[in-house]
Amino acid sequence: MIESFELDETLIPFTSDKGKTDWTIRDAVEGVQIFGGIGSGKTSGSGRKLALSYLQKGFGGLVLTAKPDEKELWTAYCTSTNRIDDLIVIEPGGEHRFNFLEYESSGRHGGVSYTENIVQVLKTVIRSSEEKSGGKSDDPFWESALDMLMFNVIDLCLLAYGEVSVEAMYDIVQTAPQKDKPSEKKSRPGSFDHAYRLCQQKVNTQINDLFAGLSPEQMASCKEDANLYELVITESLPDAKLLKLIDQFFIEHYRNLSEKTRSIIEFSFAGFLFRLLKEPIYSLFCHGASTVIPEDSLDGKIILLNLPVKLYHKVGRDSQILFKYVWQRAMERRQNNDNARPVFLWADEAQNFLHEYDAEYQATARSSRIATVYISQNIPNYYANMGGHKSEYRVKSFLGTLATKIFHANADVETNTYASDLIGEAYAESVQRSRTLAGEFSSGETISFELQKMIQPREFNELKTGGPLNNNVTEAIMHLQGKVFENKQNHKKVSFKQN
Repeated sequence: MIESFELDETLIPFTSDKGKTDWTIRDAVEGVQIFGGIGSGKTSGSGRKLALSYLQKGFGGLVLTAKPDEKELWTAYCTSTNRIDDLIVIEPGGEHRFNFLEYESSGRHGGVSYTENIVQVLKTVIRSSEEKSGGKSDDPFWESALDMLMFNVIDLCLLAYGEVSVEAMYDIVQTAPQKDKPSEKKSRPGSFDHAYRLCQQKVNTQINDLFAGLSPEQMASCKEDANLYELVITESLPDAKLLKLIDQFFIEHYRNLSEKTRSIIEFSFAGFLFRLLKEPIYSLFCHGASTVIPEDSLDGKIILLNLPVKLYHKVGRDSQILFKYVWQRAMERRQNNDNARPVFLWADEAQNFLHEYDAEYQATARSSRIATVYISQNIPNYYANMGGHKSEYRVKSFLGTLATKIFHANADVETNTYASDLIGEAYAESVQRSRTLAGEFSSGETISFELQKMIQPREFNELKTGGPLNNNVTEAIMHLQGKVFENKQNHKKVSFKQN
């Protein structure tokens, strides 16, 4: 297998009687969006060609699954390119797992705190789920309130137990102090009271050790001045300062929220944690030691998450977005000088896997050598799954970060109009003829030039869709950003064989 990774190496050559255009690794890492209606050949045509090209060149990658047959498809791809030993499948009953809490607490992220890492992952998945359902609010209060709850629950877990688990977070949220309700008489393991008392014991021990080392004069000053006493503790003991912040949040703020407000915030967090506690997600992503980590892709591994949305629905979608987001951050951290291998992110039915940081991530994917391939039927699919305020602008902004776009046959008017507008206009000759019969017959012809769409929206309906009737050849209009084909245009009709 060739494993040279120069950006201008050819992945796919496009030839015609006018010459040849090389589609390169550089083009791949600038991102690809494939659109096509049902049965248009987008997966079996251009999708297949790209996948085999990436595998043959030695890319590592991550494959998200929406349909049950995608594991079989990628097994065939890897087998035909001699990459089957590089395929790692995370699936129910399989040998591989990824404990995201263990991974995010492992110190791989420099100076960023464990709490920050875990909160960022959790809120990204929760908010992507809210967007899909149309339940994401644009009121910053809800976003801040959810962030504060997650930060304080995770800090309480870390301070009490030295680690974070889904079970501990869920139990703490469920038993947090409530307005006009007494605390539990018995502090059962896992509850808020139990965790809080462990924190108090830990901090009290640290305080006793601190004051045991003070001079008699310092001790006397602290006893006489309560403010000084507290200042000495909070400045000397980070755990004491953290416990004070936790206490302020739960006792002074969270407990006094109105029942309706609190229930909305609590349900967003606890509802997601509850899904993580259910099998098979718990065993695959929240329990035991990891057998695979995102960085394995940098060694050429192809990680496939066999939790198709069509079978596992919301929990399959959420768990794949969770891994996707962690993987994206890991790929962005890598140093190209140490490892120049490109990696790909592959998502068929990509509308299922969008999250709020995709546009931001894609804007820097090129420098991290990440080749994103998103496949979907049409643009309205993205609108429906990226809800919230100004969803249309957010989708268009995201699509603008994917430099190569491939449009297969499509019956969706909006997608075809978008493709036609993207390709643009050119001056075309317009001939107007006139005839008169007043006395003598005469005729005239006027030639003018006017701007017209280079590809009319209706032309996308006429592209070949593959299959036996088309000799297993599917057609598409391919558009390149900042580059032209041998025809001196930024677009070209191309054909892909399905076998």
